[in-house]
Amino acid sequence: MGISGISMGSLVLIFLIAVMLFGTEKLKDLGADLGEAIKSFKKAIDDNDK
Repeated sequence: MGISGISMGSLVLIFLIAVMLFGTEKLKDLGADLGEAIKSFKKAIDDNDK
């Protein structure tokens, strides 16, 4: 079992389908945007605590 009951084979299959649908460039941009959003959210939480 992998993450939350999903097997490793299923995760690989989902990743391959996502690459085929969106392409590597779009996924790279999406990952960077998601990382920036999480970083901003954590910063906002830390600023709110202070």
